[in-house]
Amino acid sequence: MLGTDFVTGSPNWLDLGSPDTDAAAAFYGAVLGWQFESAGPEAGGYGFFRIGDKTVAALGPLTEEGARSAWMVHFKTEDIQGTVSAVTAGGGRVRSEPMDVMGEGWLAQATDPQGADFALWQPGRTTGLGLTSAPGALLWVELHVPDPVAGISFYQDLFGWRSQEMPAPGMTYRVLSVKDGDQQAASFGGAAPMGDGAGGGVEQPRWVPYFHATDVDAVLTVATAKGGSVLMPAADVPDVGRISWLADPFGAVFALLKPDPQM
Repeated sequence: MLGTDFVTGSPNWLDLGSPDTDAAAAFYGAVLGWQFESAGPEAGGYGFFRIGDKTVAALGPLTEEGARSAWMVHFKTEDIQGTVSAVTAGGGRVRSEPMDVMGEGWLAQATDPQGADFALWQPGRTTGLGLTSAPGALLWVELHVPDPVAGISFYQDLFGWRSQEMPAPGMTYRVLSVKDGDQQAASFGGAAPMGDGAGGGVEQPRWVPYFHATDVDAVLTVATAKGGSVLMPAADVPDVGRISWLADPFGAVFALLKPDPQM
């Protein structure tokens, strides 16, 4: 599971772009118990979701022309310029070139060859999220693309990831790990073929963040009452846990997971 000792290729930051940050903050506060804290007037409306004093995600207004509300997974790099070059060499697209974020770190935005958006974060003062794999926090990220094998190959060239096949109902699921250490302990996410089943028929190439929920069904009830929609009903997955896919009131897709105690 994801920790906070981030290494190259780890998901180390997560933020939401929304057309209405006040409404989004209220939604996630009700659904996941987050508190929103502005980063200040110089941050252009950007701020942090917190549980206690720990940052679990961030929120800001949409900044790219034609952008739709979505969660953006960031991956750690120690050489953002080199990684951006590798994105282009691998057939991906750089949507925004590396920029210094007020000394907190360097940020770049990219899209992989199959159309899944992601971001790069080279730490400065901010190394990454303050809490993961705890109730309400990020614990897994999942790549959904038409060709997972090709998708994994692209990211392996960027970060040196490893993958391991795991049988799943109707498909082959591939668990992703950073390049060093015990492969199971170093796992942080997975890759699955894009299809009509996942995401309730709204599938498109994307990275999906999974948040830890101690009671998935109760969270679904609150989310729908607050204007969200259920894309994939809660279901138990053997040796994984209870999962569900949702969209917030502005269409940003995310998932819930109550992990199996043995994960």
